[in-house]
Amino acid sequence: MSTPGIHYPSFVEAIKKLRPNDEPITFEEFVGYCFEPGFHSLCTDIMKFNEAEMIVQQEIWQSYTSSSIPDFYEKFPETIKGFKDRGGIITVVSHSERSRIERDYLQHCGFIPDAVFGWELPEHQRKPFPYPIKEILRRFNLKESDALMLDDLKPGLEMAKSCHVDFAAAGWSHAIPEIKQQMKNESKFYFETIDEFSKFLLG
Repeated sequence: MSTPGIHYPSFVEAIKKLRPNDEPITFEEFVGYCFEPGFHSLCTDIMKFNEAEMIVQQEIWQSYTSSSIPDFYEKFPETIKGFKDRGGIITVVSHSERSRIERDYLQHCGFIPDAVFGWELPEHQRKPFPYPIKEILRRFNLKESDALMLDDLKPGLEMAKSCHVDFAAAGWSHAIPEIKQQMKNESKFYFETIDEFSKFLLG
């Protein structure tokens, strides 16, 4: 649950500092832009942050991520721990930094993911670019049909499609009707709740 707890409020603070005369961005607008065209484009194309402003935005965001551990959605830790206990491989592809992801999973799930691909990577190796999935498949000697990508936004969906990996939409993450409908239309699997996903994953 890092979007409402960390990513959105840190972005609001960055806008107040860098664009003090602009209207505040709403949470729904922020999620919509992260859905499409994506967070990086929100910064560079919509807000038109220059290089120095991007650094300021990053510093504010890192201050939030270093000082706060976001909650996980209820029952999600139990679901992925159950999968891992059965021999499953858990990897994370995120626009958060690897060190924060590892910290958060250790706190809430009791383990560090088998691999993490975060914001510290160069842009062409972050989602929606295919590098993370291709590297996961290579590193763990997996076929495309062995993997499932779970995400709540379009960049993850695009990455999975480009790598011919099945995609599952985390419908519990959204209340915006347009995003929910698009994810339902374009995803191979759509789960309204974590219980539905858990039954699918664990049987």
